[in-house]
Amino acid sequence: MISRQLVLTYLYLLIYICLSSGVILFNKWVLSPKYFKFPFPITLTMIHMAFSGIVTFFLVRVFKVVAPVKMTFHIYATCVIPISAFFASSLWFGNTAYLYISVAFIQMLKALMPVATFIMAVLCGTDKLRWDLFLNMVLVSVGVVVSSYGEIHFNVIGTLYQVTGIFAEALRLVLTQVLLQKKGLTLNPITSLYYIAPCSFIFLFIPWYLLEKPEMDVSQIQFNYSIFFLNALSAFALNISIFLVIGRTGAVTIRVAGVLKDWILIALSTIIFPESVITSLNIIGYAVALSGVVLYNYLKMKDVKANQLPADNSSDRATKDKKSLSIFRPDNSMDNNDGTVVGGLASEAAAVDEEAPLIPSARLSYVTRTQTGSFINR
Repeated sequence: MISRQLVLTYLYLLIYICLSSGVILFNKWVLSPKYFKFPFPITLTMIHMAFSGIVTFFLVRVFKVVAPVKMTFHIYATCVIPISAFFASSLWFGNTAYLYISVAFIQMLKALMPVATFIMAVLCGTDKLRWDLFLNMVLVSVGVVVSSYGEIHFNVIGTLYQVTGIFAEALRLVLTQVLLQKKGLTLNPITSLYYIAPCSFIFLFIPWYLLEKPEMDVSQIQFNYSIFFLNALSAFALNISIFLVIGRTGAVTIRVAGVLKDWILIALSTIIFPESVITSLNIIGYAVALSGVVLYNYLKMKDVKANQLPADNSSDRATKDKKSLSIFRPDNSMDNNDGTVVGGLASEAAAVDEEAPLIPSARLSYVTRTQTGSFINR
């Protein structure tokens, strides 16, 4: 018989795929000048951040669903604020791309996420330049170039917005490792939104006031509160689904679910938005890019296993030594296992889903760094 736990795991994965695809399509529909006609991506992102900040405040402080971490002013000023700035930037640029290019093409461009993360990690000194990984990045880049060449409605502005958002997100991931993990701070999806969403809202307020507020005053946009509430609720529900999936599956399963979601999303976008046309070059280029991403992830997973084996052996030896001395000390083996799952998923989700600022586990920074894949937008 199929166990109840296995059914729940696949149910949570299905919910994640549906919500992740739904949020992206919903955002495109709201922002598109052809449909809902609300061409204000900064405003939409601010609504998401405000909603997430309010809900997580009640979950953390009132209902105490999750416990807050020990956050000092120094950590907030030196870690959370810069991370929030790049998170806000990635959402801003990524959502703005919806005004110019199709959902399908955006998903194809997101294959560049491992390339951007690898470049930023090398520049920041958290990863080393290796020829095998470099060749994988070339393969991914060539695939994206071929896919871009085959795009019928190619738009330079929209492409630049999306690529800029990808690099901003990549820099946020690297900063998360460099800043937060050195402090030994670990946040889950809910507590990360609790701290990051309000700060991101403040960062977005400045470009909103300068760029979108004057246009909104002139156009006299009337808000449909039910639409914006459902949109923000779906974005927040995406984080809850990730929170549920984290404890039930590993990074490999999430990667497979992410790839499946991308193909489903590309197919659905062409049905929901008929103006989005996919060419054979699009498919070929995206397939080449994904093959590079899969190979990149395979090499990184090999690195993770190779680096975990010595640690596991030393841990076993230490445990035997403790037993021989009849000394009992609580270990963190369970925490480390949880950290592996959280770290792998965090890097995935942070790389493919727009409203998911997942922060990797501080205990296994190497695992997190090497598992950053093509998995988060906007």
